[in-house]
Amino acid sequence: MKISNDAEEIVERMWVCTEEKGMESVPLDTLGMEKESAEILELIEKKNITLQGNNVILNQKGIENGRNVVRRHRLAERLLVDVLDTKGRYIHNAACEFEHVLHRGIDDKICTLLGHPRTCPHGRNIPEGECCRKAKDRIERVVAPLSTLSNGQQGKVAYFDIKDEERLQKIMSMGVLPSMPIGLVQSYPSYVFDLEHTRYAVDREMADCIYVKIESEV
Repeated sequence: MKISNDAEEIVERMWVCTEEKGMESVPLDTLGMEKESAEILELIEKKNITLQGNNVILNQKGIENGRNVVRRHRLAERLLVDVLDTKGRYIHNAACEFEHVLHRGIDDKICTLLGHPRTCPHGRNIPEGECCRKAKDRIERVVAPLSTLSNGQQGKVAYFDIKDEERLQKIMSMGVLPSMPIGLVQSYPSYVFDLEHTRYAVDREMADCIYVKIESEV
């Protein structure tokens, strides 16, 4: 049974608290809710949560719904950044709107379009979807870290799997952006690649972070 957009926001926040931050329950105060709040009553009625005093516990249905909302939100962020070139503080707010319209099936299509990214632009993991599991073997051959390419192999930048803001800024300062053509020239002693008409050299850690959609091999 589908829950309202406001209720989705609650289970999304709870999923992050419990599944990523390791909290067993979330205080109502943390959610800015009261026991009589419409969203809380809806989630209880639809068996997404259980109240234990002033703490909220996610039930299995709530865990599933929360995971799906987080997945849609982070895919929306990737779409906004990688395809629509959205920047700054607008990303999160826009993704909050997108997450409620990317219903089951549409999120998988966007995930496939983006090459099944593992992380959002902020470095947080994107929960795996059914499309990722079905396509895993194929994707491992088609989208791969720059460090695993053979010399002469070419493709387009798919996404970055990076949590270090300084390293991300360094990559972007080189002009390495999603959808840009890229080709590996050599892998030792450093990873040298061509990006448009410029040649760059990076270390292994940096090359591990740049994922490439392989288009051709030499």
